[in-house]
Amino acid sequence: QVQLVESGGGLVQVGGSLRLSCAASGRTFSTYAMGWFRQAPGNEREFVGAINWSGGSIKYAGSVKGRFTISRDNAKNTVYLQMNSLKPEDTAVYYCAARKRFISDTDDYDHWGQGTQVTVAS
Repeated sequence: QVQLVESGGGLVQVGGSLRLSCAASGRTFSTYAMGWFRQAPGNEREFVGAINWSGGSIKYAGSVKGRFTISRDNAKNTVYLQMNSLKPEDTAVYYCAARKRFISDTDDYDHWGQGTQVTVAS
């Protein structure tokens, strides 16, 4: 069983940056692909990006490509989401998720964190 805990959310001004972290329990973190999703009020949860077990394969949603960067540190059991040039439409609860094997841009992940709020003020 993998438990995920996100942190790093908060309030930021338009154009600002935040770095989210997702810490995972367990000794098998390095075998999981990790994804980031977000859900704004009234909207469905949407894919943000994902990274495979080694970091050699990364995929982003078009809305964040060029602004957000995913990375991972398997020694620390942590995956990161660096968010730059933030916009009001990035306001949402951000979730990390884990799944075995390959990355996916759908929400077919096995384990989810509780989420962290990101608010971008204009």
